[in-house]
Amino acid sequence: MNGLTPRRIIVAILSLALIAVALWQLRSAEQGITATRMTIGDIPATAYQLPGGGKAPAVVIAHGFAGSQQLMKSFALSFARNGYLAITFDFAGHGRNPQGMSGDVNLIEGATRRLLEDVTKVAAKARTLGDGRIAVLGHSMASDIIVRFAESDPSVVATIAVSMFSPAVTAFAPRNLLMIDGEWEGTLKTEALRNVGLVSAPEPPQAGVTYGDFGAGTARRAAFSPHAEHASVLFNEVTMRESLAWLDESFGVTRQATPEIDSRGPWIVALLGGVVMLGWPLSSLLPRIQPLPMGAGLQWRRMWPGVLIPAVATPLLLRFVPTHFLPVLVGDYLAVHFFLYGLITCALLVWQGSWSKGEQAQQTAPASFLFALLAVVGYGFVGIVWPLDSFVTSFVPVGSRPMLVAVLFLGTLPYFLSDEWLTRGRGAARGAYAVTKVAFIISLAIAVELDPERLFFLIIIIPVVVPFFIVYGLLSRWSYAKTGHPLVAAVASALAFAWAIGVTFPLVTG
Repeated sequence: MNGLTPRRIIVAILSLALIAVALWQLRSAEQGITATRMTIGDIPATAYQLPGGGKAPAVVIAHGFAGSQQLMKSFALSFARNGYLAITFDFAGHGRNPQGMSGDVNLIEGATRRLLEDVTKVAAKARTLGDGRIAVLGHSMASDIIVRFAESDPSVVATIAVSMFSPAVTAFAPRNLLMIDGEWEGTLKTEALRNVGLVSAPEPPQAGVTYGDFGAGTARRAAFSPHAEHASVLFNEVTMRESLAWLDESFGVTRQATPEIDSRGPWIVALLGGVVMLGWPLSSLLPRIQPLPMGAGLQWRRMWPGVLIPAVATPLLLRFVPTHFLPVLVGDYLAVHFFLYGLITCALLVWQGSWSKGEQAQQTAPASFLFALLAVVGYGFVGIVWPLDSFVTSFVPVGSRPMLVAVLFLGTLPYFLSDEWLTRGRGAARGAYAVTKVAFIISLAIAVELDPERLFFLIIIIPVVVPFFIVYGLLSRWSYAKTGHPLVAAVASALAFAWAIGVTFPLVTG
């Protein structure tokens, strides 16, 4: 456990090699493409195209809920490398857009109208940059926006809706509609086939089959990307190839060679995997804060109340509690859920007498604790925040977001403090840390089931919460094994989740 052992040195070398190769691949994928950053009104946008390629059809690419234009870069690079002009942008309330998203997200007259205005402005700019012809692509929340935009503007040649949910689709509008879903998006796949059935009838609709006529604008197709869910579908090679082929058919482009497709997904996973792997050997350099490990040290029989009661009680207690106190969509509810969950867990620990035990009445060296805390937090910023912001989605707070992160941290901290204490200590039940995270996700699912209209968008972010739990769970385990102090990882995890919520969830006004 002390110092860098040969085994840890080998892992460190392999991790650094993996990080270096992944960074080289990700940077190389952007070579040969001109990316021009611009501001369209208040909207941050980026235009991608081959240098000196001349005028070409333009594709406006819109991200989904809690996303940003970085999240859609795979589409932009794939389209640009194959001769199209691709434009990505940040919706109001998202990414680095300084304007909040106004209006009720559940009403067409609310946020939908505001987001439609953004697409309209970007599309107008795209026409001037390209040859005047235009197609649109949108993911998740944006799928409904681009469908409605294309219906309002019949000159839109093609519409590509990824993970689509939109009640606006008809047999005739929008023109030439391709719907792409991940293999694991069951409900959305069913909806895509239903929309294809509007054209294929009386023939039963099938995935991977094109129905209708491109010339008449009635072409319809549902495609399912293998081994993908709501987020990874954006990096799937099948998604890219289906999208590019649909644009070519719609614009009448014939290719003589196999098109080049951006395949950054596996390299992003490799980069983040290398960062996480590197955390294990580096954790051995942390100071030993406590001679004996701190924590409740509970076996399963005594731990179950702390696992089950908060998971059930929290969504029930918050069912009728107003949680709209921050200008961030559903992020304030998530912070309150963390806060109350943590308070209930803490109360159970105190009631059981598990909050303080004999071996935990030890003196903590403040300097060692502070060093370990800064090291773990700093590693998260350098190793996780920077790669995410560079290659995945906007992850740097702008405008009022730093203050939001600070407020949200007050909500996440009680949960992680109590959870770390509950699951750590001498004799603690094996696998307890993973079980409590599953319980928390189930608790969020119960909350959505009780109030789907208010909390629907929490469903979308669960696939993102799970990787965060896994990554910070590993960092927690390694730092605790070396320091013996559970609060080091607790503070780091609480800050990481507050940061993620504060920088990605949509800002709202009014």
